[in-house]
Amino acid sequence: MPEKLLYEYALIRILPSVERGEFVNVGLAMMCKRSRWLKVEIAVNEARLRAIAGSVDTSAMVAQLASFSLVASGCRNGGPIAQLPVEERFRWLTAVRSASLRTSRPHPGLTTDLEATFSRLMEQLVL
Repeated sequence: MPEKLLYEYALIRILPSVERGEFVNVGLAMMCKRSRWLKVEIAVNEARLRAIAGSVDTSAMVAQLASFSLVASGCRNGGPIAQLPVEERFRWLTAVRSASLRTSRPHPGLTTDLEATFSRLMEQLVL
């Protein structure tokens, strides 16, 4: 039987109006410390975003989402945080913020297949 791996995931959200508290899930961050694995995927559904944002210009928020992927990938263009170990990058990505770009609280789970679990969570919670 394959070994079960402990992972954590958090939803990436856009809050076009912080005052209203409404958000759209636009991505997923998932990390497994033991496997030194971290993945972020972004999928912005413009129609959902317009439904709660109306005429709010969300282009800056969408542009900021690219930083999540750079940090997660460990890319040098992601700055000094992208050079940290995966668990520290995940903690930075999921830190509590009072901004229009946020994440949910991290949630744990066990899996034998990180990629399949990531795909399932992305499909169920974001797409």
